[in-house]
Formats: sequence, structure tokens, C-alpha cells
Amino acid sequence: MSDLKTATGGKAAGGKPKRAPKSEPQQRSVRVVIVALLIAMLLAMLDNLIVGTAMPTIVGDLGGLEHLSWVVTAYTLATAASTPIWGKLGDMYGRKGMFLTSIVIFLIGSVLSGMSQDMGQLIGFRAIQGLGAGGLMVGVMAIIGDLVPPRERGKYQGLMAGVMAIAMIGGPLVGGTITDHLGWRWAFYINIPLGIVALAMVTAVLHLPKRERRKAKVDYLGAGLLTVGITAIVLVTTWGGSEYDWNSAVIMELIAIGVASLAGFVFVETKAAEPIIPLHIFRNLNFTLMSVVGFMAGFVMFGAVLFLPLFQQSVQGASATNSGLLLLPMLLSMMVVSLIAGRVTTNSGRYKIFPIIGSILMVGGLFLLSTMDTGTTRLTSGIYMAVLGAGMGFLMQITMLVAQNSVELKDMGVASSATTLFRTLGSSFGVAIMGALFTGRVQDEMAARGGEGATSHSAQLDAASLAKLPVPVREAYEFAVSSGTHIAFLVGASVGVVALVAALFVKEVPLRGAAPDPAESMV
Repeated sequence: MSDLKTATGGKAAGGKPKRAPKSEPQQRSVRVVIVALLIAMLLAMLDNLIVGTAMPTIVGDLGGLEHLSWVVTAYTLATAASTPIWGKLGDMYGRKGMFLTSIVIFLIGSVLSGMSQDMGQLIGFRAIQGLGAGGLMVGVMAIIGDLVPPRERGKYQGLMAGVMAIAMIGGPLVGGTITDHLGWRWAFYINIPLGIVALAMVTAVLHLPKRERRKAKVDYLGAGLLTVGITAIVLVTTWGGSEYDWNSAVIMELIAIGVASLAGFVFVETKAAEPIIPLHIFRNLNFTLMSVVGFMAGFVMFGAVLFLPLFQQSVQGASATNSGLLLLPMLLSMMVVSLIAGRVTTNSGRYKIFPIIGSILMVGGLFLLSTMDTGTTRLTSGIYMAVLGAGMGFLMQITMLVAQNSVELKDMGVASSATTLFRTLGSSFGVAIMGALFTGRVQDEMAARGGEGATSHSAQLDAASLAKLPVPVREAYEFAVSSGTHIAFLVGASVGVVALVAALFVKEVPLRGAAPDPAESMV
């Protein structure tokens, strides 16, 4: 009997728990599934970056310049609004089926987008693409949560951070190359081979534990209210200060609609048999704190990704062609640190220190970036970016790990989707708030220095356009941009302090899953 217990993960003769070793076929199966999941994750992350590079060519072919922003906004809205719904459907009806469905929808949207004949069609098909993308990220995180115990999940953190780095560096490069040599339609068609590979691998290899399907009906009212609320929030952060003044009637109405919808959503969730986001998960302190940290990390991360290349192009004279490479110090630092943190978490089972260290480095990196001026060298700014990247490396995957460890397995999907949603909303607020402060400061400085007539979009000059300006105007603009980045990163550092305070209250709850076998190599 003792031999049987040992083989099934019970207690050995010495009385200590012993983990049953994974068979080699099982390990290979997990590796193949992880590769397929990472391909799907890459699909979701690459798309906007590739399409963004192709946008000038798309507008030149299809026209509709006045609707340009909607090509991105439609995708972002559909992704954010569908994220929690995908997570809940996966919990109710099976993760694998929902994940495969999201890939198919994403690929259909990609094909249709590539076939678009006018801007209206492209916007509509991008929304379809976004619906599928909402399920891709949630599916990846939730399936990994099902397959890999939290104690062992750290082994894969570096891989996921690496995918993010590849997307941010390679997206603009791939987008530019495809557009120049194959045409803009292939910026969408490129998703097809990757998606088919992911579909085939997931279909053949992914085998999740069978769970009894829940008989309760989908909470359609809650889903509708949440969709309206998220849509209103994203539109406020997208349009505020650019399409409409912050105090305009449109923005005020959107804020009112968003607040009313979300308040109604909270009320409906207390009554629903199968709520889209069960409110009881927020009773767990660690889950709530990780939601806060994830929101703040999203706020900072995407704000930095927006303004760092802008500073390097406008002030330091870097080329826009290789814009992804400008972020290399931050992304490499993030990837390496995430890998190290994941391995330490797997080996020790401890993780509380990482959100704290990550928040401290994030605040420090942002403060250092706020000190950049027209005399800052690329080496110096690269070091500052590496500090910020190290902070993000400690935070980006740990927040998901702790959040998933804080809920029951039956709520893995909603926990993953809620964490992803908070990070997405944080990025929307970060881009909006930091962008508004940056643009306002640039315009004020240009006006004060007599350069406001240089361009009607004085916060959007690139290095080539800047070189054509008279020397006094160019110097005024460089000073204005450095002043704008100062205020934007200073606000980011202040936001990072909130993440640090939240991280300090995280409790070290043991991660599910046995300690790893030292003989196992990293997958």
C-alpha cells in the first residue's frame, strides 16, 4: 500500500509528501500545449503593433482618414468588453472549446479585415477580430492555470515575458517589412498560418480535466451592463482631450453612462446565479490587491511604451523605422527578471517580495526617466529604461500567478479575465492621462517659446520633420518634449507608489502544487 501511495503523490515511508514524477510523454504534451498557447498569445499582442505600422498605407488605399482612430479603437473596445465574458464562458462550458472558438473568430476577423474595400468595412471587421482577441489572452492564462499548478507556473513566466518582448520589438519591424514588400493586406493575412498552427496543436494535444457543465443560464443582463460600462470607459480615455474636450457634453455623458452601467452591473451580479464576475472573488484580499497592482502596472507600462520612443525620436534624433528596438533595454530587462523571479518562485514557493521589489524599481525607474532632458544620452536613458523594465519583470506575471492562486479552480477563468481586464483598463487610463498631461505641457512650452506655429500637431513631430524646422523652433520643441515626458513620467511614478502600498499588504499564501523535483529541467 505504501508503494501505491508514493506513486500517486501520497506519503512515502519516511512520512514526507512526495510528488509523483511526470512521465516523459506527459511532459512533452505540456511543452507542445505551452508552445501553442504562446503562439496564440503572440497573435493577440502582435496584431495592433503590425497594423499600426501599416496604417498610413491603409489610409492611402482606402481613404477615410477621419475614421482612422476607429481602426484601433474598434479592436480595443471589442477586446476589453469581451474579455470577462470569454473567461466566464470558459468556466461554464469548457476552456478548450471556448479557446478554439476565440482563435477561429480572430482568424475570420483577420481574413475579412484583409479583404476590406473601405474604411467602414475595416472598422467592422477589426471589431470581429477584437472579439476573438479577447478570448485569446484569457484562454492562454486560464489554460495554463488549469494545466500547471501555481507552484510550478513560474517556470513559464520568462517565456511569456519573452513573447511580449518579441511582439513589441518585432511588431513594428514585421509590419513595415510586410507593408513594403507584400502590401498592407498581408498585415492581417500573416495571422492565418500562425493561427492554423495554434489551432492544430491545441486540438490535438490539449487535454483538460473534464468538469460538469454548469446548468445555470449565462448572465446576459450582467454581460450587457459590463459591456456598456467598459465601452464607455474606453471611449472616455480614448476621446478625452483629443476628439473632445474633457469637459465636453459627450465625455460627461459617457462618464455618466459608464458609472450607471457599472453600478447596475454590481447590483445584478449580487442576484445572478452565474455572475459574469462573481463578486466573492474580491473578498480575497490578495486577489483585490493584485487587481490594483495589475491596474497600476498597465497604467505605467503602456504609458512608457508610448512616450519613450517619442522622446528618443524627437529629442535624441533616433529613427522611427526601428521604433521597437528603442525599447530593447526595458524589454530585455523585463524578460530576464521575469524568468529569474519565476524560477525562484517555483523553487521556493515564496512570492511576496517580488511585487514589493517590482513596485520599488518601477517607481525608481519612472522617477529616473522623469529627469531626462535635452542633454540626456541614449546610454543614460537606456539604463533608466532597464530599471523600469526590471520592475515590470517582477510584476507582470506575478500578479496573474497570485490572483489565480487566490481563487478556486472553478473560478480560474473569471479570475484570469478580471486580472487581464484591470490591466487593460489601467493601460487605457495611463495612455489617456499621461498623454493629456504630455500634450498640454508640450503645447504650453511651445507657446511660451514662440514655436506654437510650427505645426498644428506640435506633440507629434518625428525626427525627419523636426530636422526641417528652423533651429530656434527645433530647440524649443526638443525642450517642450523633454518637459512633457518629465510630467508624464512623474505622474507615472506617483501611480507606482499606489502599487507599492498595495504590494506591502499581500499575504504569503502557499502556492498550490508540490515543490518541484530538483531533477526536472526547465520546460
